[in-house]
Amino acid sequence: MKTSRRHFLMLSVGVSSSLMLSRVAFADTANALSEADPKAQAVGYKEDASKVDKAKFPGYAAGQTCANCSLFQGKATDAYGGCTLFGDKQVAARGWCNSYSNM
Repeated sequence: MKTSRRHFLMLSVGVSSSLMLSRVAFADTANALSEADPKAQAVGYKEDASKVDKAKFPGYAAGQTCANCSLFQGKATDAYGGCTLFGDKQVAARGWCNSYSNM
């Protein structure tokens, strides 16, 4: 069976894009920031903003999440994304921390 260059290139692109998509999906949760992480504890990070202790963090307001924070480096529709505070760790889009900023 003789494979043309065009067929080979199309197959290579398809395989490469599939691998990239699976890697992105895996990266979402593989490098997720834990609430037990010392950096996360220092800023009161919670994976679910609805579980923020409002007495301890009076600056929290309903509707504030990592997804709509200016420090969030993912898209608002991503389940996890980067944050300028935590380097290569991924934060939950529905999360919150005391460094929340919407500027």
